[in-house]
Amino acid sequence: MPNSTRLLTIDGRSSWSRFGRARANLSGTVILVLCAVTVVLPLYVTVSMAFKTSEQAVDGNAFSLPMPFSLQGFIDAWQLTEFPVGLAMSVIVTAGTVVATIILAAFASYAIMRNWDKRLFRWSFYYLLAAMFIPFPVVALPQIQLTGRVGLDNPLGVIILATMFQLSFSVLLFTAFLRSIPMELEESARIDGASTWQTFWKLIFPLLAPMSATVGIFAFLYAWNDFMMPSLIISDPDLQTLPVRQNLFQTQFSNNYNVAFASYLMAMAPAIIAYLFAQRWVMEGVTQGAVKG
Repeated sequence: MPNSTRLLTIDGRSSWSRFGRARANLSGTVILVLCAVTVVLPLYVTVSMAFKTSEQAVDGNAFSLPMPFSLQGFIDAWQLTEFPVGLAMSVIVTAGTVVATIILAAFASYAIMRNWDKRLFRWSFYYLLAAMFIPFPVVALPQIQLTGRVGLDNPLGVIILATMFQLSFSVLLFTAFLRSIPMELEESARIDGASTWQTFWKLIFPLLAPMSATVGIFAFLYAWNDFMMPSLIISDPDLQTLPVRQNLFQTQFSNNYNVAFASYLMAMAPAIIAYLFAQRWVMEGVTQGAVKG
């Protein structure tokens, strides 16, 4: 009898355990489906509206398929926003921000982690962490005045400011990853006669490749999609990036929804493509920094 009671108890616990796992899996599936819908549905509307004609775009049914498909919206958006010029400006700003962020953040993180016992470097890390809580709008006015006075009211000024605002988060990621790199590797390099500069460039920096990809994609998305900083800093409209150009020319196709959505689709396509190609390195960098850090 006691054995029978025990078996019933075990079977009951197993049943409840399986039921709990099934319920958790169902809840997770529902959450994933809802998250996917919130992304896929707006993307579908954007693509659908972009390939419609002007008459189809104003019929009030955003979810209908374009019949027939039309590329006129892309042609008009290309001309109205001067897309090649805006694309070139966005590429320059984004590439400059990505390269500068990776190099400066790697330098700063390496110096901080290898001199952690010194108060200056330790407090520098805390200072950078505190800077993460200061958004650009809070310091926008002095930054606008400063860049104007020193002649940086151009894409170069945007690159410098965007790099500075990305530096804090990037240093946080790099320092977490650097903790996973054993000091014995550097000691071996120094025994072989390598200087600090050679140790960093030939040994440490290549090992930071997964985290560099993570930092790079975050900096890319920030610089590519940023609207406020270029609109406030760059004084010449001919040097504006794509997000600002879309806003400047919005009045010209405010009622032409196919042109507007085509413009949005062309602007966000490079960011989507870049993330699809780099997502493996992004996840690798995040997981290695989290597990080993």
